[in-house]
Amino acid sequence: MSARPRTVDGRAAHRPGVALALVATLAVPIGLAAWRLPRESTPLPGAAREAMAVALPRWHITEVVNEVVYGTRGFDTFGETFLLLAAVVSVLAVTRGREHRAEHEGEEREGERERNEFDPLVDPLPAELQARRAERRELDVAASPSTPDRARIGRRGVESAAAMTVVSRTAIRIAMPPLGVAGMYLMLWGYSPGGGFPAGAVLLGLALLAYAGFGYRRVHRVVDPSLLELLELAGAGAIIVTEVLGLVLRGQVGANFLPLSQVATIRSGGILQVFSGSELIEVGTGLTLAIFAFLAMGHDWARDADRDGADEPPEG
Repeated sequence: MSARPRTVDGRAAHRPGVALALVATLAVPIGLAAWRLPRESTPLPGAAREAMAVALPRWHITEVVNEVVYGTRGFDTFGETFLLLAAVVSVLAVTRGREHRAEHEGEEREGERERNEFDPLVDPLPAELQARRAERRELDVAASPSTPDRARIGRRGVESAAAMTVVSRTAIRIAMPPLGVAGMYLMLWGYSPGGGFPAGAVLLGLALLAYAGFGYRRVHRVVDPSLLELLELAGAGAIIVTEVLGLVLRGQVGANFLPLSQVATIRSGGILQVFSGSELIEVGTGLTLAIFAFLAMGHDWARDADRDGADEPPEG
């Protein structure tokens, strides 16, 4: 008997039992954790009481969450940020090919041309020939319309335009400025819960909106890996310098060595704002590098049906 999974119409069959077991395995610990959450009458833990006691007099900020993240447990945030840096490096190592994607396409076309030149009697099957023609049309960016608005109505086939419709592009143009302001607000103002990490995620969202609405050619200069890698290293280096200066000047890693400004102002938190701004750079560029590395991945992770023997008759 074959060890291959059962197939339906040539495709692998779904296994709902396995999916339900995995969901239950994850749902049980989440349910137990939610059940044991503190109630309103539960006394605050010591760390929370200390953070509430020192947030205003020591850091001049009214938001206790930021004091915990960048002050009381700032060294933990330091480690978590560099875990993200390690994850981004791992993603780049997996997705980055030896050659550019266009060069792989050129090699494939050149190989097909040489085969047709030296062995013209071997014609591909009609279905394969049709698939190759469709692939050439998709790869021919110059012949594709820049936006779907210029494509013929009722046109069949895969949408080849890089940008979205005028309605989508207009909505994205309207949404991006307030989203960008909201992201910077999360990072700049120490009396609002947030900080550099969620602000960096907002910047990633802006890049993805621009990519989805206008195409890669409109954002390639901004998401250029050579630029983003330098910015990410600069953000990581600024975090290291900020934490180490606390050890050198105050005898403790992460200690505040900057003068505190008036309460509820941008500079009120001292090094908290510096840490938050540096994390914005590191997280925003790191997440953008990881996501666009997957989008531009040159490897083909899909299994080849012919190679795996999926088209072979099942063994008895």
